[in-house]
Amino acid sequence: MNEVKLSVIIPAFNESKNIEGGALGEVYNYLKDQSYTWEVVVVDDGSSDDTAKKVREQIKDKEGFRLLENSHGGKAITVMTGMLSARGEVAVFTDMDQATPIAEIEKFFPKFDEGFDIVIGSRKGRKGAPVVRKLMGWGFSMLRGLILGLPFADTQCGFKAFNRKAIRAVFPALLTNWQKVKVSGAAVNAGFDVETLYLARKKDLKIAEVLVNWRHVGTERVQAINDSLEALKDMTRIKFSDLKGRYG
Repeated sequence: MNEVKLSVIIPAFNESKNIEGGALGEVYNYLKDQSYTWEVVVVDDGSSDDTAKKVREQIKDKEGFRLLENSHGGKAITVMTGMLSARGEVAVFTDMDQATPIAEIEKFFPKFDEGFDIVIGSRKGRKGAPVVRKLMGWGFSMLRGLILGLPFADTQCGFKAFNRKAIRAVFPALLTNWQKVKVSGAAVNAGFDVETLYLARKKDLKIAEVLVNWRHVGTERVQAINDSLEALKDMTRIKFSDLKGRYG
């Protein structure tokens, strides 16, 4: 069997509209023209609509695509399930709505060639996003620096890639922790991205941040007040967990 260079992980919760809009076709049309080997893993987060059914219909004639079906656990568990099932030398997770187009992965490969273990996308300016989203991002960045000391401009961009070393070092332990978190509805799990990067730095993994094209697509997933409060709780939890030595 040929070595897979790239695994694309797409978490999905009630994504019927984006699937109907051709999101998976957009990913397929790009990847099929590339010279390297790839796979696409769609992970359904126990959707209450017909997301899983529509994914199966659309991927039946797309070689390299597969569907994993989880019970509802939130985006963090959904992403990690896909990452831990990935066969690629590099695995990237990307949102179904393709706010960051899959073609942006080409900006990441040189960084892996330079020896980085993780490459994260950064949405400079967040063009097109409503003011409340930009204010949320600014506030989150300030708190993230004060509480956790993370040096990155944008930890929340839904476009991050990991080599196999990073996947093995970070996700098994995180998955155990996040499986204890109870969720309902479209759980964004904003603290997941932060905890992933925080743990990666504790493990001395090399992380690069790269500017990516991004468009605001009006997602219904983000709930300003609730998500901000949950993110603050998560950052506080991460800090206390570290002080207690839980990150090794």
